[in-house]
Amino acid sequence: MEATILNHLNEKESIADSSVYAKEIGEDHQVVVGTLKSLASDNFVVLTMTEIDSWSLTAEGDEYAEKGAPEAIVYHAVPEEGMPQKDLVAKLGQVGKVGFGAAMKKKWIVCDKAAGQLVKKACDSIEDTVQKQLVDIKSGAGEDVVSSQDRQALKKRKLVTFNKVKVFAVEKGPSFSLERKKPETDLTKSLLSNNAYKDATFKPYNFDALAPEPDCGYLHPLLKVRQEYREIFLEMGFEEMPTRRYVESSFWNFDALFQPQQHPARDAHDTFFLTDPADCRELPDDYLERVKTTHETGGYGSIGYRYDWKVEEAKKNVLRTHTTAISSQVLYNLAQEYKETGVWTPKRFFSIDRVFRNETLDATHLAEFHQVEGIIIDKNITLGDLIGTLDQFFRRLGITRLRFKPAYNPYTEPSMEIFSYHDGLKKWVEVGNSGMFRPEMLEPMGLPQDVRAIAWGLSVERPTMILYKISNIRDLFGHKTDLQMIKESAICRLDKLSDK
Repeated sequence: MEATILNHLNEKESIADSSVYAKEIGEDHQVVVGTLKSLASDNFVVLTMTEIDSWSLTAEGDEYAEKGAPEAIVYHAVPEEGMPQKDLVAKLGQVGKVGFGAAMKKKWIVCDKAAGQLVKKACDSIEDTVQKQLVDIKSGAGEDVVSSQDRQALKKRKLVTFNKVKVFAVEKGPSFSLERKKPETDLTKSLLSNNAYKDATFKPYNFDALAPEPDCGYLHPLLKVRQEYREIFLEMGFEEMPTRRYVESSFWNFDALFQPQQHPARDAHDTFFLTDPADCRELPDDYLERVKTTHETGGYGSIGYRYDWKVEEAKKNVLRTHTTAISSQVLYNLAQEYKETGVWTPKRFFSIDRVFRNETLDATHLAEFHQVEGIIIDKNITLGDLIGTLDQFFRRLGITRLRFKPAYNPYTEPSMEIFSYHDGLKKWVEVGNSGMFRPEMLEPMGLPQDVRAIAWGLSVERPTMILYKISNIRDLFGHKTDLQMIKESAICRLDKLSDK
């Protein structure tokens, strides 16, 4: 590229427009500009910059330039005897939806409501001016033949985009030559051995330049607290659950937890639903039927929710709103093991991973955050065991000021919210939720009737805010995080040692 430009300047003396020149030699304009700027840095060329208006097609506009505008496609798809509107739109798909209104507005077609929404042609022929304008703009002749008003109309339809493009006029510089030799950066043995250093050009040293900072990593406060959580769980005899799936079915995320399908937490303004794939592939049929019956008519000491439970709702895929979606599957697998062996073994499980909720962002809420979950499942355990376990867990973390508040959860009864005092915010902040899993959740899985499960879910972010005295959660996690804060955060905290 560099030799091509230098040879051209040697023959023609100048380049009037870098964008035109790039088209002539079949190169991307940005590649040409990069080479020109490199040559200009060594005074091989002199550049004069100007800005020009540039119009280009979007992906949708490029498609219409090739196949025709949607309104023209709709017009040509209408047979002489007409076609019902719903059949026309079904035949053409998204193009039909977009083009029908435009064709009606241009009076190319009419829709006879009295004849059952029958669509007919309103004229013998049409001219697809939109396609012609798009082709002209694509060829580069658009600004000469397409009016400003038409370009703005195409832009409004998101068929074209407007950009300011920087182009350069190029002339020979004071150091112009047909070959550019790269300056030497060091006096090497080879230069000295054959006296080549006498004719060599050396790059000047910049003695004021700072040396590059050494690359090194810094642990984020969240990672430190996450590791503390994990070590505490392992010290307390817990087993880590696999949490590698962010996408779960509504069945495991909600239904298996005895959460009704009309619950507000299952609305789109609280949960992120997937569009592709929208539904899960398979669910355990026998267990699904037991969950369905429990929701509709009850059982296990419950009257249920008295509504028509729909498997279509249960199959909808979501970004998991809590890691309890994993817990429900682990407990179900535990029940299957008990069914096969007949031997009951108490278990302690934990998980630490990311969850997603359609939350309004503020100083203490994020749409994407980390959840810690602990479960103890054994025969005849009580709420007292839960409170004692939570007290022991948080003391190991260095948080001693705790409060418990009665709460409601569809899948735990009794339930408690967990609060800790935040010195920075000067108030009590909710750090988690807890409770005992209901029989309506555990017994349909096939677990023994005298088995109880205590569980709690905590965030990683809010305890980290308390421990590191961070007042806004967005400063801790997300694009607003201050990297300097991460670098300057303590390697370790000594507050736990001072409490002993």
